Amino acid sequence: MRGPATVHVGKTPKVAQARVVVPFEDNRHLSRLLGEYDGHLALLEERLGIEAHVHGNVVTLTGPAEACATAREVLEKLYARIRAGEDITAGDVDGLLRHIKAEPRSNDQLPQIRTRRKVITARSPTQSTYIQALDRSDLVFGLGPAGTGKTYLAVACAAQCLERGQVERIVLSRPAVEAGERLGFLPGDMREKVDPYLRPLYDALYDVLPPAKVERDLMSGVIEIAPLAFMRGRTLSHAFVILDEAQNTSSMQMKMFLTRIGEGSKMVVTGDPSQIDLPPGQKSGLDQAVALLRDVKGIEAVRFGSGDVVRRDLVARIVEAYDKAGGAR
Repeated sequence: MRGPATVHVGKTPKVAQARVVVPFEDNRHLSRLLGEYDGHLALLEERLGIEAHVHGNVVTLTGPAEACATAREVLEKLYARIRAGEDITAGDVDGLLRHIKAEPRSNDQLPQIRTRRKVITARSPTQSTYIQALDRSDLVFGLGPAGTGKTYLAVACAAQCLERGQVERIVLSRPAVEAGERLGFLPGDMREKVDPYLRPLYDALYDVLPPAKVERDLMSGVIEIAPLAFMRGRTLSHAFVILDEAQNTSSMQMKMFLTRIGEGSKMVVTGDPSQIDLPPGQKSGLDQAVALLRDVKGIEAVRFGSGDVVRRDLVARIVEAYDKAGGAR
C-alpha cells in the first residue's frame, strides 16, 4: 500500500545550462555587431541572463540553454543584416529580442521600410503589424502612447513611397490645439507660427531623408507641413497624407480630414487616446472615427501598448505606471 505523496515545497526545477560557441567570419562586421564597448553584447546579457565573452572572431555564450539559443539567433540574424549593408543599433538588438520572444519559431524576415538614407526594421511585433498595414491599406490608424514609433514609421513609409514614385507628394498635418488654431495672433510668418507644433514631423523627415532633399521638397511643395485648419476644402490626390496627434481633433475636424483623401492617395492617422488636450466636455474625433470605420474595407487600426515603447526602457516604465494609475496626468 502506497503512503501519502511527498510534496517538495520551495524547490524549483533546475534549468538546463549550456555553453554555445558562435563563430563569425569577418572581424570588421563583428565589431559592428557587438557595438561600442561591446554594448550590444551587454544588452543580451542583461535581457537574457547569460554571460557572453569574445575571443577573436568567436563569441561564447554561457547560461540557460534556451536563453543561449535565443542570443545565438539574435547575433546571427543581426550579423546577416550587417553583411547586407545595414547599420545596427541597440534598438535593433532589443527589437529582434521582442520578436523572437513573441514568435520563437518564426524565421520570417522582419518588415522593413527602405529610404535613400536608411533602412528601418520593425522593433516590436506590433510595429511589424503596423508596417504591413501601411503597405496594404489606403487608410491606417496608429493608436498608442508616445515612443512606440507610430508617427516615425508613418513618415518613413511616406518617404519610401515618394522615392519609389508611388505618390507625388507628402502632406503632414497636426492640430495646433495649444494655439486654439488661432495662428494669426502668433508672431512671425506662417512657417514660424506653425513650426513649434509641427517640429516632430520635421525631425522624422530629416532622419529618413537627406536634409538637402527635405529642404528642396519643402520649398517646391513636394513635401507640405501644415496645421489641420489648412486642410479644409482641399482634395489631396496622389499624396501620402499623415495626421499626427489626432486625439486632439473634434468629430467635425476628423470627418473633414478623412474626406480629403483623393485618387491614388494613402492616409495615416496617429494619436494617443489617453492624452487628449481638447477643452473640457469636447469629445475626441479619433476614437469615434476608429469605431465608425471599423468594418470598412481598406481601413485598418493598429493599437500599440506600453510594451511596444521602443524609445528606451525608462519611457516604457513611465507609460506603464500611468496606465496602472488609470491614465492619471
